[in-house]
This record gives sequence, structure tokens and C-alpha cells, in this order.
Amino acid sequence: MRGPDHLAPDAVVRLCHPFGTMPGAGWFDAAYAPLLHALPDLERREEIAVSGLTDAGAAWVGICGHYCGTFLRPFLDIPATGHLAAFRYHEFFRIEDGRVVEVQAIWDLPEVMHAAAVWPMAPALGACTRAFAPMTQDGLADHAAGGASVERVIDMLVHLTRHPSQGGPEVMEMARFWHPKFNWYGPAGIGAARGIAGFRRWHQMAFLHAFPDRGLTSAETSHHFFGAGDYAAVTGWPNMAMTLTGGNWLGLPATGARITLRSLDFWRLEAGLIRENWVLVDLLDAHAQIGTDPLDRMRQMNRARTGFDPETGKALT
Repeated sequence: MRGPDHLAPDAVVRLCHPFGTMPGAGWFDAAYAPLLHALPDLERREEIAVSGLTDAGAAWVGICGHYCGTFLRPFLDIPATGHLAAFRYHEFFRIEDGRVVEVQAIWDLPEVMHAAAVWPMAPALGACTRAFAPMTQDGLADHAAGGASVERVIDMLVHLTRHPSQGGPEVMEMARFWHPKFNWYGPAGIGAARGIAGFRRWHQMAFLHAFPDRGLTSAETSHHFFGAGDYAAVTGWPNMAMTLTGGNWLGLPATGARITLRSLDFWRLEAGLIRENWVLVDLLDAHAQIGTDPLDRMRQMNRARTGFDPETGKALT
């Protein structure tokens, strides 16, 4: 945000694990101050900005982009590289009376771990590549208001939840919603994919095997859909609830645990078909819910590094 004046006095900030939920007044000290310490020349680059009203009349703004800068000092005990570092963010802001009253945001912290060569989780199935800006280069344009893109995305999501409870993969009718050459940009830990075959092979099959009941209950979740022009967006904290009944999603075992996911998404449509989809999931929070801690495992890896406590793996500076 541009400054504290844009935050309402009682604003609530919901940030990804390990930061958690905090009052707006504490957002800078808890998250930005350590990030600026690590990347002193920090820049915030915006690539997509979507605003609109939800069905309930709430005004939201969603922004997708990258933080970047020279990684000179450890951040969350992720070792500094001395090189340019960048990671994606999806940040959503609810507006009332011209001020931000709620923030829901995911920073792709695992992307920073990957760049620092301290990857503590199973390898991603998808491609480990930078998410592109919209190919139309209009992500920051002033799009006309309209709900057609949102309605199309919601229809697609309803069809996705029909498998496997209502039949085989054909009940999802993916070819009716997705462009043959669509790009899907998942978070570090899942990776990117192209086209229906790539999406199914590198993300969807493992996800559906692990969570066959995803999307079938809504009592634990919230969804804030809005959009403009060819863009649609959704946020929720959380917006998915499911049971980990199958193994190998993110390399995790089938624990039977009931977990929730925070997935903050943007879609760009082309002639009524989804051409690009940017997805960030709070994977560190998902791990925490089943009792695993990638940050702690990373610190164990740090014990042999200069500048880190050999007992705890935490940065000494």
C-alpha cells in the first residue's frame, strides 16, 4: 500500500504463514521491515490489478506482481544469495469509505527458498519458471465493469468439483472452459503447466487424488469473486476445505487430516475461454496443518552455513 493513511484504524491484515493475522498497524513491522532489511533496494512491481464488487456488494481490489531486489541479508532464515531475488505476491484489499479495512495476501515464500538453494520440500511436478505477465499486456488497464468473466469462472469451478463424486474426468468438461493453449501459473512447490494435458499431469491429478472431497462443503470457507473486463479474481481465508485421503500431493502422505487452503487466484479470459490463470496457495500453512514445517527443515539445512547458528539454523545477523 502507499502508506498508513490508506489503512482504516481497525484494518485487519491476513498474511500467509508464518506471518499470520495482524492489525494493520503492525503490518509494516511484522512483514515489510524484515523484508526491507534483507532486500534494501526492494521494489514492488505490479502486473495485474483487478477491482470490482462481489455479489454481496463488497468492494475488492486484487493485485498480482513481484517483489524484487538484491538479496543481501537472510529473510525468515532463508540465506541471502547476494543476487537479484524475486517472488510473486497476490494481495487483495477490501475497501470501505475509501480506505482498506481488510487485506488477504500470499507471498510466494517457497520461491525465495528455491532461489536460495535451500528447498526443504518435495520437488514440484510442474515447471519451475517465473509466472509471466498477461500476454495481452493489459493487466493494469482500466477495464470496464462486468460480471461475465466471473460467471464463467464460477461455472468452471462448479464443473471441476463434480469429479469424482459425479463421474469420471469428463464431467468436468474442461475443454468447454479452458483455451487449448492456456498457461497455469501455480506457486513454487507445484509449478506451472500448459494446456489441459499439462494441467492434469502436473497438478490436477495429484490434487484430486489427495482431496477427492474438495469443494463439496462450504461451511468452513469464504469466497469473494469479482472482476472486470476479461479478468476475474477470487480470494478467501480460507476458500477450500478438504480431507487428505490420498497421498503424494506435494509429496505428503495420506494422513486423513481435515485441512483448509488459502488460494488467491486471477484469471484472464479470451473469447470466453480461460487463457491464463495465476494461482498462489499458502503451502506453508497447509504443511503446518498436518504437522510438518518446511521452514524448520530449511533451518536444519542451514546448520552448515556460515552466518547461521549450527544448533538452530537461524541467522546470526
